[in-house]
Formats: sequence, structure tokens, C-alpha cells
Amino acid sequence: MNPILSGSLVYKTHFGTQFFLAPPSNRSASHRITCQKMTCSSAAVSPTLRTVTISYSELKDKNADLSMKIEQGFGPNGLGILSVTDVPGFSSLRQNLLHLAPRLANLPEDVKKDLEDHHSRYNFGWSHGKEKLESGNPDMLKGSFYANPLLDVPTTETHLIERYPSYCGSNIWPHSALPELEVAFKALGKLIVDVGLMLAYHCDQYVCKGMKMKENEGLEQILLRSWCHKGRLLYYFPAQQSNCIRDGDSMSSWCGWHTDHGSLTGLTSGMFTKDGTVIPCPDSAAGLYIRTRTDQIVKVVFGEDEIAYQIGETTEILSRSYLCATPHCVRAPRGEEASGIDRSTFALFMQPDWDEKLNFPEDAHIHKEVIPSNGALTFGEYTEKLLDKYYHLKT
Repeated sequence: MNPILSGSLVYKTHFGTQFFLAPPSNRSASHRITCQKMTCSSAAVSPTLRTVTISYSELKDKNADLSMKIEQGFGPNGLGILSVTDVPGFSSLRQNLLHLAPRLANLPEDVKKDLEDHHSRYNFGWSHGKEKLESGNPDMLKGSFYANPLLDVPTTETHLIERYPSYCGSNIWPHSALPELEVAFKALGKLIVDVGLMLAYHCDQYVCKGMKMKENEGLEQILLRSWCHKGRLLYYFPAQQSNCIRDGDSMSSWCGWHTDHGSLTGLTSGMFTKDGTVIPCPDSAAGLYIRTRTDQIVKVVFGEDEIAYQIGETTEILSRSYLCATPHCVRAPRGEEASGIDRSTFALFMQPDWDEKLNFPEDAHIHKEVIPSNGALTFGEYTEKLLDKYYHLKT
């Protein structure tokens, strides 16, 4: 589940050559650009699959050969996702941050307004109702809070902030209203980045077996150099508090079909609460769905004490499809038992720096029409070209 625009996540869709586009001001630009509209008559027919898992102890061992698990999770026949188990400190950091999501969402409206950043297309600070559902309706179902977990001010250069506002903007924290948010957000975000870098190392070892790659062009080094990773804390409001009609039986009722734009997305499992008490998800059909390479829709599950990672399109292109991204969506719980239940979760979008020069292979099959003949673009330029292609932000 991705920040072109941060956090990804304007759920705009296209099917074939038909596009649904929201106004530019409603755009989040960090992570999810390619969004395919897909339907399924019933989630009951979708099999449930467990993610491939790698233990933290295996991951931190640079001498371990994890190629088989990397291929099973991220390879051409994988689901584009795997999870890391037994990460020290993760469980408590996850709980600390996710418990703050409803408190943030229920701050006074004037306080949340001060946390909004229109210039970054709401890719820093608070965002609610700025995105669109696949139906075209404003997404009032959830609120998001975006921040860079590593750097409060990634750059002070005005021309970069103007050109790449969703990457180069500054964090906005509710220092007075919710001071503990900054500490909890940064702690969990940094941990997910650190584990993601360890995973990226093993991804490079797997890719190197199939293609030549310069040492500084691997996924690990690209992400290690980046200053624009982005975290997204999400809060899904209780059904009776959502000022809109849910998209019926849609499988993508909570998060539209999309493929992450960046490199690697870290995910926590969702935390469901009712009247402030943590409860299990009331609907077994709710959750993360993925469309496989064989065009099958499957539900994917991983443990609440595991960090899941998904491959983004940029990594698929640079790895020449040794590592593959997959379209995915999130289905909301349904039924009477789902009434009054909220959900909190966190996503960390790891992506190249805006000025990272990416050398795309000649045989790139994704977005090849925006890649120049010499195959060289910075990540920021590549992002701009995709925005031009899908969202027509420039005239």
C-alpha cells in the first residue's frame, strides 16, 4: 500500500486509456501514480495468502543468502511484498504512533487547519478531503499526516522548494496541541527506514546475480543518499462520522487501486479501535488486496508485529524487473459490526533523492514514453514527467 506525490495517494484511476483526474490542487504527489481501476464481484472468491517472511536476524547478516526469499516476495512471480519479523522495538513504536492518530484527527479544526500545507499539495502536515475516491467523490473517509521522518528541513534552497514542493518542503508539527507526535513519528519512521535499507542490501545481492550493476547504483545506495523519504500516518474515521457515502461493495473502498511510484514502501498493519479500545478487525474480507502477474486478485496478510515492504515502480524499472511492483488496494470492513470502528496505520515511502540521477535501461517497459533516449533523468524530473502524463499539472 506509497509518498509521486506524497503518501501517495490520490486515488486516481485509469483503465486502458480512460483517465479520471482531479484538479491539480487536490494532488498528493509522492508515491502512487499509476492507478488501475479494477473490479471484483466478491472478496469471498479471493484467496488469502501470507507474505513471505524474513527474520530481522537473517536480514542483518550481510553474509546470508536471502535470494530465494527475495525472489519469492519481490521477483517476477511474487506478490511484490514481503514482511520482516522480530524487529527489536517495532511493536512498541508502532503502538505509540498509531494510538496518536485518532487524537490528531480529533484536534480542533482550526488547529488542523494550521497544520495544512497547500504549497506542497498537502504532502506535508495534515490532509483531509483533499484527495478523491475512485468514484470521484472527495475522500472524507480518512485523514493523513505527512512528514519526513529523518529531516525537518531537507533543503533551504528556494528554487528546489518551488520546483519539488512535495519532496523539499519542511515538516509541520503540532508542537503545542500534540507534542508527542513528532517523537513517535520520527522514531517509527527511522526504524522502518533502517530496516528497509537492510532489506535493500539483500535486494541488490539478488539483482546482481542476474544483471550488471555499479556499486553506487544499487537500491541500498540510492535510498541511503536520499533526503526525501516520507511517512504517512493514516486515520480512517468511524463509518457514522464519515460525511460521505462509502463506495458500496467496491473492493477498493478504503484505498483505490494503485502501484507505488517510488522505490520501497514500508507498512505497518492497521490498528482497529472502538470507543478507544483496540479490537480485532470485524470483517475477515477487509484488508490489503493485490493483483498478481497472472491477473488474479488475492488478499494478503502479515502479522501486526511485522513490517511489510512493497516494491515501487522506480525499483522495478531500475532492476529490469528482477524486482516487481504490483497494483494493490485496501478494502474497508462492512456490516453492522463495522459501525463505529476506526483504523490507524502508517506507511513509509522510501524513494530516491530529487536530484538522484537514474539510469534507466533501454528496455524499460514502464512509462518508457517519458524516458529520454539516453535513459538519464533525475528522480525529480521523472516525477514531473509522470505528473505531466497523468495529471496535466502543467500547460
